[in-house]
Parts: sequence; C-alpha cells; structure tokens
Amino acid sequence: MSEKEYAPLSSACVRALNDKIYDKRKAAALEIEKMVKDFVTRNRSQELRQLIKVLGQDFAGSQNPNTRKGGLIGLAATAIALGKDTGQYTQELILPILACFSDSDSRVRYYACESLYNVVKVARGAVLPHFAEIFSALSKLAADPEQNVKNASELLDRLMKDIVSEDPSFNMVGFMELLRERIYSRNAFTRQFIISWVSVLYAVPDMDFIVLLPEILDGLLRMLDEPTLEIKKTCDTVLGEFLRSIKQDPSRVDFPMMINILIVHSQAQDEFLQLTAITWIKEFVQLSGRNMLPFASGILTAILPCLSYDTDSRKNIRETAKAVNFILTKLITDEKDNNESGDDLNLPSIIDVLQKHLVHSAVPTKVAALQWVYHLHTNIPDRMLLHVDELFTVLLKVLSDSADEVVQQDIEVLAEFMSYPSSGDTSTGARIPNSKNPYFSKFIVSLLKLFSTDHHLLEDRGSFIIRQLCVLLDAEDIYRTLATILTREENLSFAPTMVDTLNTILLTAAELFELRNKLKELSTKESCSLFCQLYELWCNNPVATVSLCLLTQNYAHASRLIRNFGGLEVTVEFLIEIDRLVQLLESPIFTFVRLELLEIPHNQHLVQALYGLLMLLPQTEAFHMLRRRLNCIPTLHLQNGYVQGGITEKPDTRPGVKEIDFDKLLKQFLEIQEKHQKSKQKSRKIGMLQQGVSNMDIQ
Repeated sequence: MSEKEYAPLSSACVRALNDKIYDKRKAAALEIEKMVKDFVTRNRSQELRQLIKVLGQDFAGSQNPNTRKGGLIGLAATAIALGKDTGQYTQELILPILACFSDSDSRVRYYACESLYNVVKVARGAVLPHFAEIFSALSKLAADPEQNVKNASELLDRLMKDIVSEDPSFNMVGFMELLRERIYSRNAFTRQFIISWVSVLYAVPDMDFIVLLPEILDGLLRMLDEPTLEIKKTCDTVLGEFLRSIKQDPSRVDFPMMINILIVHSQAQDEFLQLTAITWIKEFVQLSGRNMLPFASGILTAILPCLSYDTDSRKNIRETAKAVNFILTKLITDEKDNNESGDDLNLPSIIDVLQKHLVHSAVPTKVAALQWVYHLHTNIPDRMLLHVDELFTVLLKVLSDSADEVVQQDIEVLAEFMSYPSSGDTSTGARIPNSKNPYFSKFIVSLLKLFSTDHHLLEDRGSFIIRQLCVLLDAEDIYRTLATILTREENLSFAPTMVDTLNTILLTAAELFELRNKLKELSTKESCSLFCQLYELWCNNPVATVSLCLLTQNYAHASRLIRNFGGLEVTVEFLIEIDRLVQLLESPIFTFVRLELLEIPHNQHLVQALYGLLMLLPQTEAFHMLRRRLNCIPTLHLQNGYVQGGITEKPDTRPGVKEIDFDKLLKQFLEIQEKHQKSKQKSRKIGMLQQGVSNMDIQ
C-alpha cells in the first residue's frame, strides 16, 4: 500500500504503527497526537477525519494484529489530542475500537479496552449515545478468559458507571432493555457485571429505578439460584435495598406487574430464592392490600404447600407463608366482597386451587385449605353458593383422611354449608333449621353411603364424625335425619351396625347430653315423636332397642322386648352386645336407673328387665356384675312390690307417653327382627350354594 493511501500519516509513522514493539507504536501515537492538535489549531477538519478513518479502517481493521494494535493506540492518541472536541468524532473513534473487543488475540482485546478508556475519559458524557454498544461489549469482556483483559475492562466499566451516574439525562428505559437481554446469562462473571450495574444505578438519587423494577425483577430473583456465593449475596443485598425503597414509598410501585413473578419464584426448589420471593409477597400483600386479591389464587398456590414444611432449614419459609396466609384472609370481608359484581376476587380460580390442595397435600396444607373454604363461606356466602356443589364432593372424600385435625376441620366446613340458607332472603344472615337446608339431607345420605362402602371409615371415624356434627349442628336434626334415611336402608347388615354406633354415641357422648335428657323425660309430644322415630330404626338392633327404652324409662316395654329375645337367634355377637349394655348400666349415664331401684313401690318392670338381661348372659364378669347390682335392692322394697300375688305397676305420669302405642312398637320390633332372620337365612343359603359350586369346580 503506497504512502499516499495512508495520508495524512507519514511513511515513518505508518511503519512505527505496524511495528510489533510497543515503544515504537507509542512513539507513533505521540506523533499522531501532535498532528491532531495541529489540524485542530489550523481548522483542518477534513484531514482530521481522514486521519481517523485511516486509523479506524486501515489499521484497527487490519488482518495483522500488530497493525490493529497500532490503530488502537492511534485512535486513543487522537481522542487525547482532541480534548473537549472529542464529542464531534465519537462514532468514528468508538466503533472501530469496539470491533476489536471481540478480537481473537487477547492482546488486541486488552489494547482495545485501554484505547476506549482513553477515549471515554476525554469524551465523558459525549459517549452515551453509544452506551448500548459499549455496555454490550463490556458484558462480554466481563467473562473474558484472560485476566489482563478482564482487569482492563473493569477499569473501563468503572469509568462508564461514573459517567452514567453523573448524567441526569441517562436513558434508563433503554438501559432496561439492555439488562433484559443479558440478565438471564448463566455465566457467573456476566451476572456479576449485571448486578453491579443495577446496584450502581439504583444508588443514583435522580434515577427512579423502582418504577422500572418489574422489567428485571425476574432476572434478579433467578440470580439468587446462583451457586457462586458472592453473586448470591450481592444480589440479595440489591434486592433488599429495593424492598426497603418499596416499603418507604409504595405509591411508586407497580405491585400487579411484579406479583406473578414472585408467585412463580416462591415455588422454587432453592430455599433462599423461595424465602426471598415469599417475603416479598408478604410485603406486597401488606402494602398493596386489596389490590392483591385478583392474584389470591396464585398466592395461595405458592404459600399453601409451604405451610407443611417441617425441616429447620425451611422453618422461616413456613412462618412467612403463615403470615401471608393470615394477612390475605383479612382482606376478604363480607362488606366488600359478598356480591356478584365483586371486581377484586376471582373466586372460581381460588376454589380450584383449594380443591387441588385438599386432595393431594399434607395435613397443615389441607387444614389451611379447609379454613379458607370456611372463611370464604362465612364472609361471602352468597357468592360461595355457586361453588358448594363442586366442593361438596371433595369435602366428603376428605372425611376419609387419616388425620383427625383434617377431618374435624372438614366437618366444620360441611356444617357451615348446612347451616346457611341456599335460597331466599339471606340479607339478615339468619340461620334456618338444619333439616330445611337441602345440603343437610344430601350430606347425611352421602355420609351413610360412605359408611356403608367403607367399613374401616365407620369403625375408625364414624363416632368421631357424628359427634362433631352433633356439636356443630342440632343433634336432634342429625338423629332424626339419620333415622329417616336408615329406616329405608335395604342393606340389613349395615343398619344394625349403624344403630350400634348411634346408640353408643347417644348413651356415652357428652355432646348429646341435651338430647339424652329430652328422651329421658319424654315430656312433650315432640320428644315422644323423636323416641318413636328412633325406636323404628333401633329395632334393627335388639339390644340397642332395650337400651333406648331404659334411657327413656319405658321399663315395661323393655321387659316385654327382653322376654321376646328367647325367640331370636342368640349369637356370640348378640351376647357381647348385652355384655356392653350391662357395662353401660354401671356408667354415670344410667345413674338414674340404678337409683330408681330404691323407690317404693318398686318398679317391677325395671327389675324384670334387668333380671331378663341377667338370664340371657352366660356366667361372665358382666353376669356377676349385674347380679351384684340386683342383690343390692332392699328385700323390703321387693316385697312391697307384690300385692296378692300380682305386680304393682308404678304408673307413668308423663303426658306424652300416654300417646305412644307400645303394642304397635312391639309388633314393629318383631316384624323387623323377622325380616333380619329371613335375610340371614337367605345369605346362608346363597353361601352354601356358592360353596357347592366351588367344590364342583375343584372336583
């Protein structure tokens, strides 16, 4: 290439710029510096531009690495010579240097950093129109394999940060676009570079970084999953500063733009990231209040599983999730949300989330989900009515849960459903009788179906469930409805089992104290009606029927029933039930019966009933227990009970009892027992036939 083509450079200067020795290139740079100053002084701008073009294109863009180095040092010398006038030539100076940032020769990359440093140092804010190109180049050099290159790029990086921090007109929106492009890099050095820029610019008072935070929050949170501890700590510090600023002035914060990002990360596997995200959610819910309700389903998706964490490492996550859950429930109030036009709460999505956690989650999560259903129904019942049907099926399944806490909470929710009117005027919030609620009968039917198909549930949880229902609802309604449904039960083996369960609860549970007293007194037509209704069902279990008559002080009928036991099939199970009844007679529930043995004239029907039980028993411990009790009756009382060989009856003065047709009740008892006997004979016949077929198959 001829000397003319490198004009205005002299041939000596060209040779020096191409030399592999640094000192010679440095000398050429000094010559260029003088030349530029002369051009500026003499206003020879055309020659100056030609010089920059030669250095940028012919030298910095050369195939020879030494020539490229010469071009870079020449461009730096030009900028130094231009001084405050550098801003007029920033594009011609910067772009050729930036091209060398990706050079395959590490020394060229090093000199490119040094060259641009000198240009930027002189031009200062004039380089900002090219900030995007410089930032992109620096982000790549942050991960350069050569330490010298990284060191040089860090010097330039610090200088750029100083310039940006000083310039109030810096384009933050454009900067956010650059961050979004690079913030998801997996390279640790690039991440460190990105987070350092965020930290520096956040600290600049005039730059409203909080407004733009939604643009990069996701990327910043992802950095918390970084294995490099230093980056993790730096990012945590920056996020902590952001959160403090948000708490100081929430009016500038776009909470809806960021909450979904936090919801996603609050389900992360990394515990530190998860805790950070949930902590932010807690602050957002506190600061933004009802503005978070449209995102309630997502928040619940995130926090409900965390309530079941039981390891020390995740204790803080669990406690923070509890706080979020508590605050969120307080945002839902009947005054604002119990209407069809509620614009805050996406109830269908919330119900969907709760149902999923009811089926698949651990105990604390299921309890929390059930508490949410209860809370929603008590605060916004009119809106919840649309979802009761879909929830009902799930709640019935939850009754089979292995945890008592879950079952108890589930029963409370079901009871709440059954205590609220499903139609009509609900503005007063008035309750109606359980039996008038359509879900009440539906629930009892479904519950009995569960018990009939799952004997383990009935055996393990039947008593617990019914007792809880009697606490939360009206016990009489429960027993009346059960009696109504069970008297139509076609499964004759299931009915006696249910009667045994219900009878045991009736005679022993503290929760049924009032119902027992009502039956014991039989002082009203209503109580007598209840007795007759229960009696019809209790007839499926002979011993339970006797205990019901003893409880209601219908001793004459109890005695008649026992005398008819001789015609029944006496099995081991039958005798065990009598044994249990004798045990119950010694319990506090039947204290009044035992004391009645002291009255004069003596109620011989009661004595006969007890002796009848004694005669049915083999000589077991229960036999001896009852005999000892009967031996305690004063002989004089027994003698006063007999008049001229007959029996003196103690008249029953209760008004309602006179209306009871005991002959009809006895007939009813015998008919039901006959039905059971035929059913047993049929079952045995079928069993024998099946056994016969099996034997034939074997032969």
